[in-house]
Amino acid sequence: MNTTDFDAIVIGGGAAGLSAAQALGRSLRRTLVIDAGAPRNRFATHMHNVLGLDGTPPLELLDRGRAEASGYGVEFLAANVVTVRDAGDTLVVEALPHGAGAPAEGDPAPVAMAITARALIVATGVSDRLPDIPGLADGWGRTVLHCPYCHGWEVRGGRLGVLATSPASLHQVKLIRQWSDTVTVFAAGLGELDDGTERALAARGMRVERDPVATVAPGSVGELLVTTSGGASHSIDAIFTAGSLRPHDGFLSELGLERTESPLGSFITVDVTGRTSHPRVWAAGNVVAPMATVPMAMGAGAGAGGAANYALVEEDFALAGAAPESASA
Repeated sequence: MNTTDFDAIVIGGGAAGLSAAQALGRSLRRTLVIDAGAPRNRFATHMHNVLGLDGTPPLELLDRGRAEASGYGVEFLAANVVTVRDAGDTLVVEALPHGAGAPAEGDPAPVAMAITARALIVATGVSDRLPDIPGLADGWGRTVLHCPYCHGWEVRGGRLGVLATSPASLHQVKLIRQWSDTVTVFAAGLGELDDGTERALAARGMRVERDPVATVAPGSVGELLVTTSGGASHSIDAIFTAGSLRPHDGFLSELGLERTESPLGSFITVDVTGRTSHPRVWAAGNVVAPMATVPMAMGAGAGAGGAANYALVEEDFALAGAAPESASA
């Protein structure tokens, strides 16, 4: 692979990244997707609320997307990006290809590839850091869930739990009640509730468990057994919770991009097109919008790809206009 003269590099091969890559490929841009191969929704067996693709396994969608993008000339590299540097009229992306591995004792460390491009789209997503409760992570994406719009229908009418992780979890607590009349709120993370909230939860028939959750373990077939620090046990069919979010953007530190602080964490600031504070860098999907579902990420990725292409169109005209007349004769 020629590692120079890419029009655009897309970092991240999930729904957002592949949508951006497809838009760029269809715009006749030489495009490279660098993918670490760990999409956020890989733990789920099916994705939902995706028009026309409801119930499709997430990895199947990505396989189809890669094939489609490849048909438009998009190239792929399995690698982890180490850093991105500004080189004036290009960006330099340093990446360690998969298989480089750790060196044997006494051998030099692997050298990162340096790949250049005129535009960069970051679509690397986030990691969900779940509460440190034994057994909780074992069911992630199956019986331990975070998005009712993605998974609520499948557990509708069941015995549902909501594990609060902060006072902000009250939003999720109220939301889950829409999918079941039988909801247990594990409320230790909510802190002190005011009288109005207490009455509202009770009026909606929601059971409040105040002791912290100690363990989550498989119970009878298809259920979970949630045990509290006070020794109480609750048999439920699924539990919703919200982990802390870690955007995968550390490799951009040298660019000093502007960030936005929010209740969900610190994220790169983007405009409506996905453009960051750097004129050659866009970001799309969960890396900047962690609550975005698959179709939302796809739309943002396609928009960022189109925006990056148009920025390159403008640059092409500017460069042509600045060139001596003899160069275009």
